[in-house]
Amino acid sequence: MTRKIICIVDDMFFASKIRATAEALAVEISFPRTKEAALQKTRDLKPDLILVDLHNQRFNPFEFITELRTEPDLELIPTLGFFSHVQVELQRNAIAAGIDQVIPRSIFARDLSQILGG
Repeated sequence: MTRKIICIVDDMFFASKIRATAEALAVEISFPRTKEAALQKTRDLKPDLILVDLHNQRFNPFEFITELRTEPDLELIPTLGFFSHVQVELQRNAIAAGIDQVIPRSIFARDLSQILGG
């Protein structure tokens, strides 16, 4: 069965790196551009993982996670957030919002194949 991942990522560098790695691993990947689209895609796809760039500018990632956690069918979907290591406040906010795992961008980039591959 194909692994499915939703990415809340608007940084073109990280999006292209994620997309290329996902293709190499035959992982189905989706990059919704709005909070509503992300919630709907999550409902439709029931992904194995949701990746969240905590610096996302298109919409508030914390609001997305908070809404996700209120839906019984979606609340247990694993989430992983990544952030610039110098902005530890984002890490605290992510944990408070209910993101399961929060790691620095450098670790995310280093371990991307393992993260996407499961």
